[in-house]
Amino acid sequence: MLAVAALAGFAGLGRAAEPPHVTFVPKAPGTVTQSRLVYLSGEGMQSQWRGVASKKYLGASGGTKFYQWYLSIYAIDGSTYHLKYRSPGSGGPLDVVEEAPGSSMWFPMQDLSIVGAAELMEPSVQQLVVHSHQTGADCGTAHISVLGYDNASGKVVPEVVVDNGCELQAKIVHGTHGDTLSLTGPYYGPKSALCCPTKPKATATLAYRNGKWVETPRYFDLYVKRFPAF
Repeated sequence: MLAVAALAGFAGLGRAAEPPHVTFVPKAPGTVTQSRLVYLSGEGMQSQWRGVASKKYLGASGGTKFYQWYLSIYAIDGSTYHLKYRSPGSGGPLDVVEEAPGSSMWFPMQDLSIVGAAELMEPSVQQLVVHSHQTGADCGTAHISVLGYDNASGKVVPEVVVDNGCELQAKIVHGTHGDTLSLTGPYYGPKSALCCPTKPKATATLAYRNGKWVETPRYFDLYVKRFPAF
């Protein structure tokens, strides 16, 4: 009985339940589309974070609606989530959307979704995996951003960003040696145009092994510890 009680006590030190009534300071702009619990700084009551995707309506033209998307990342203190990171503003993966001169159109056109929370780098510490896509006149560029917490600076940082023309999707895969990402998108060889990928549907695995990010096969561009120039 004592052993069972001890195990229950240790379990209580892990992923604690979120308080029933929480507030966000400041609130995410516009309409919230996703809100995901993530343990960026480890498992525990005071280690709860939330990644929030939201969008603000800007206008419409020719049946197309334009939005400014936001990614907000909050850390909990008691029953209050305080903002620690917001894009655009703190960096990638999103740009500021601006109205094109002399028209009712806004660019870049954007989309954002939270893929999920994954233990990619070490057990019990999660990263937030985010998909984003921005485009102007062509099919644009897609990014998979892996965001983590840097203990030394106390800031949310990009651990790695995967970049690809037109589209890129990610799926979290749970394995016995930790989580990995399955990446799917068109593969473009050195001389391929956006219209004509070398391989229309390529799949690669992204893993963190021995302190390094490894993509197998190397179909998509990696940016370690930084966002690419958008």
